[in-house]
Parts: sequence; structure tokens; C-alpha cells
Amino acid sequence: MKKALLWLKRGTLALVALVLLWQFWLLAWVIFWGWFNPGTTRFMEIRLDELRAKQPDAVLQQQWVPYERISLSLKRAIIAAEDAKFVDHEGFDWEGIQKAMEKNQKKGRFVAGGSTISQQLAKNLFLTPAKSYFRKAEEAIITVMLETLWSKQRIFEVYLNVIEWGNGIFGAEAAARHYYGTSAAQLGPEQAARLAGMVPNPRYYDRNRAAPGLGRKAAIILARMPAAEVP
Repeated sequence: MKKALLWLKRGTLALVALVLLWQFWLLAWVIFWGWFNPGTTRFMEIRLDELRAKQPDAVLQQQWVPYERISLSLKRAIIAAEDAKFVDHEGFDWEGIQKAMEKNQKKGRFVAGGSTISQQLAKNLFLTPAKSYFRKAEEAIITVMLETLWSKQRIFEVYLNVIEWGNGIFGAEAAARHYYGTSAAQLGPEQAARLAGMVPNPRYYDRNRAAPGLGRKAAIILARMPAAEVP
């Protein structure tokens, strides 16, 4: 019995050590990417693998642009659409999380997460699209790291450069050129509102650009944009 308890203790300590090592590994990357731009993300790797399963020579479209070369309209549109309290909260919108939990309970399954821009970035950088409470817990830890070590502007800059915007399309510059044949700096309010409306389901809207739902969402976002506060 004592031997079994000893092995259980050792196993528990080993598991705790592995979890801590994983967190320190994530922390090291967060610190590094605070100063250097990410060349890829976990989400990009997953999407590229999916594309190459069908087309071995497939590549992603993504081009980094600095924060000041992304149109103010797009910044306002994303804030209005995804996280109106972004500049004020510390990574979590507790009211939004409460509403998401109520929705999940009503549906009987995980259908909503109430994620802020910071949480979405944490997921895109390191995690998978799978919906689970374990992933949400890891996402929360990374979010705290980002909010502690990065400025709001850095979080938003990286977010705008790495989020998915279509089939193999990542970041504001690639999205602007893919959908409108222009640069991220030249996007107008209406274009920005439509791009912001695509964010929750970008690959669907890439295939269905004239979807009526997208037009309605864009109109709502456009109306909210003047009140959006950007870092």
C-alpha cells in the first residue's frame, strides 16, 4: 500500500512538473513575441496542414504590417464587432462570459465562449479550434500572460496580423488584398465593417461573400464604429 502511495505521489509530482514546464514554455514565447513578430501561429499550422492534405503545394496568404499601416476604420470595426470593452478590461469580459455560460447551459453543450480579443489571440497563437473547458482554462492562463506583459496596442497589432480571414487567408493585409485588391491601410469604413463581420466564420464567408447575414452584420458594425475606442 505504501509503495502504491509513493508511486502515486511521484506520478502526481511529475505531472505537476510537466504542466509547469509547459506554462514556462508558453511564457517564454509570449515574452519573445512581445518584441518580435510571430512568423506563424498554431492556428496557421493547423489550417496549412488541412490545405496540404488536399493540395500538397498549398501556402497561406499572410503579410505582416505594422499597427500604423492598418486603417483606423478596420481597427474600429473589429473593436465594435468583437470586443467593445477591449481598451478597458484586463483580458476578460465577465458579463460576456456569464451570457456565454447561460447559453451553453440552455443548449446543453459548449456553443459559446464569450471570448475577448485577448482570449482569441491566446487561442490563435497556441491552441486548437476545439471547444472544451480545458482549452478555455489554458486560454485564460495565456490571456493573463498577454495582458500582463504586452500593451493593448501590441495585443491588437498581433491580433490584426494573425487572425483567420478566409481559406488560407490570415491577417489584415492579406484580407484587404484578397477581398478588395487594396492594402490594409486603404480600407474604407464599409469594407472594414464587412471584414469585421467575417471574423467569426471567415471560411464560410470567403465562399459566400454575398450572404444576406453578412450584409446585416456589416450594417450593425458600421453604425457602432464611431463609438469604438481603439488603443
